[in-house]
Amino acid sequence: MPDLVFESSWEVCNKVGGIYTVLSSRAKTLQEVLHDRIIFIGPDVWTDHESPYFREDKALMAEWQWEAHEQNLKVRVGRWTIPGEPIAVLVDFQPFFEQKDKIYTRLWERYQVDSLHAYGDYDEASMFSYAAGRVVESLYTFNVQHSAFSDTPRVVYHANEWMCGLGALYINDHVPQIGTIFTTHATSIGRSIAGNQKPLYDYLFAYNGDQMADELNMQSKHSIEKQTAHHVDSFTTVSDITANECLELLDRKVDVVLPNGFDDSFVPKGPSFGKKRREARRRMLQVANALLGENLDDDTLIVSTSGRYEFRNKGIDVFVEAMNRLLRDRDLKKKVVAFIDVPGWVGEPRKDLQERLSAPLSSPVETGLEVPMITHWLHNMGHDNVLNMLKYYDMHNRPEDPVKVIFLPCYLDGNDGILNLTYYDVVLGNDLCIYPSYYEPWGYTPLEAIAFHVPCITTDLAGFGLWVNKTLGHNGEITDGVKVIHRTDYNYSEVADIIKDTVAEFSAMTPKQVEDCRKKAHQLSKKALWSEFIKYYYEAYDIALRKALARSGNNSKASNQQ
Repeated sequence: MPDLVFESSWEVCNKVGGIYTVLSSRAKTLQEVLHDRIIFIGPDVWTDHESPYFREDKALMAEWQWEAHEQNLKVRVGRWTIPGEPIAVLVDFQPFFEQKDKIYTRLWERYQVDSLHAYGDYDEASMFSYAAGRVVESLYTFNVQHSAFSDTPRVVYHANEWMCGLGALYINDHVPQIGTIFTTHATSIGRSIAGNQKPLYDYLFAYNGDQMADELNMQSKHSIEKQTAHHVDSFTTVSDITANECLELLDRKVDVVLPNGFDDSFVPKGPSFGKKRREARRRMLQVANALLGENLDDDTLIVSTSGRYEFRNKGIDVFVEAMNRLLRDRDLKKKVVAFIDVPGWVGEPRKDLQERLSAPLSSPVETGLEVPMITHWLHNMGHDNVLNMLKYYDMHNRPEDPVKVIFLPCYLDGNDGILNLTYYDVVLGNDLCIYPSYYEPWGYTPLEAIAFHVPCITTDLAGFGLWVNKTLGHNGEITDGVKVIHRTDYNYSEVADIIKDTVAEFSAMTPKQVEDCRKKAHQLSKKALWSEFIKYYYEAYDIALRKALARSGNNSKASNQQ
């Protein structure tokens, strides 16, 4: 085990994606073992206002804070306000932009990393990564100088995603005593191939990562990711399916697969669980009724999909297709409200919907609002994929339709102006969650659903779906709590039909069957807690530390010989 772990990510104290959930939910488990000997490093992007995820403490590591200032490192030290409250260092990376060309030149000379084709977020991520590497170097040197370690300190630096690759390579060069770990949560080129409508899986063996990076204008991101994978001590990813992708596209076999676990400490327990679920369902149906001009009761089946707005990769297209087919399914026994909880280019909450929601509950509503498929106006109403597909299929939520589809295109933080529920409250209110992913290295959304006792549908192109099949010993069925659909590059229509049939099957279940299904879903989630998965991280630490110690030993021998 390491004496000290540094871990960096763009999403430390910065809630912008799924990696935030990975790190923040795992932190409590590591903090209980390492007791403030794990330090997270994130970008200080909160210059204009206070971060809701970070609490500064000027007394924490005060001596080092002064030394960092002397080294022209602009840092803030404090606690990440998540379960476990680990130490977090936020670094201002803006000052390093003036050194950008020099940093990239060194990177090319040492590792042949191509930064010439950089665009978008590449420069910003790279300067943060470099700054994080400088912070680790400074903290390590400070601790050695102040005898905070034993004679042979065991220290690990864990970099997440290509965005932190430059820092890992910096540590390789400047502090080789530190063992380095790199985790790719999804290869940049694999995600790009899938997102550009190209068949990823059938042709994976034939793709050349470098060639595809040239074709898709991904040279710089692919280059830093590939070189980091090849030069760190321990290369990891989150699932077997992505491990295969890494081998084919990055030409490096992973050392350890680190599946994403879950911390269920914030899942409501006992009577509060039922109360919060009832409140969530009441609010979701209230919004649906106000939008649709209907009176859907609690017997309505509430289903949803959610995640990043990757229309094909996340299977949003298949979800809409399945709901369209469900409209005409004679086996459907209940009315269905299907929410698409995906943040889009949101403009503002609908004023007409807000007015209806603020009216007295006794006020009768007999007609739906205009455009009764969406809760917030978008900046790109005419070019939105979800709205265009609903329009193409003539899905306008008519009174006679047994299936209503509602697009909730905002970030569910509890203050969206319409639903005003957090994401987890919305999940809790569902009867069934559907995630028919085409490209999904792990799949936190289905894991979160079953942790909240909500059965779900996913695919075996998601790492989580493969894990479910492996854990159950057979392909998951809805009666197991998770239905795992076999998905390929070309069976889109078949997947949509299976989703339709599964929702119809679920609608016909007795209350006892539904309860049994919910219990099995929750039981399965218990096998994916961090307490079950953290052992894989210890394995990655071990590999990195052994290589670092061997390197230090060789350096010592070389020095003695000289």
